[in-house]
Amino acid sequence: MASTVKLSQQLHHIAKRWPVDPFRPHLQLGAFLNSLAEHPQLTPQAVRAARALEENEFQRKYALSESTLNPKSMPLYYKRLVEGVEKSAQGIGRPWWKIFFNVW
Repeated sequence: MASTVKLSQQLHHIAKRWPVDPFRPHLQLGAFLNSLAEHPQLTPQAVRAARALEENEFQRKYALSESTLNPKSMPLYYKRLVEGVEKSAQGIGRPWWKIFFNVW
């Protein structure tokens, strides 16, 4: 079994590399991982889970099909959703008339 000190160092390293969430500046996963690294009963499973999230292991393991990403009823839905989130993170909003008339 790995020592708690080594596990703590690994989790601190993962937390340091974790990206900052611009939408919730008061609630950061990196800060949670740092506090978890200080827990006296830190387990290797917790460190493995954090590493799996960091490396997008589950996204590769459970890949979404093309039909899920581009539904026939609205093929550009997820592309527009991602674009809207990225623009919102930069502080760029849609004009009121585009929202009102549902224009993208």
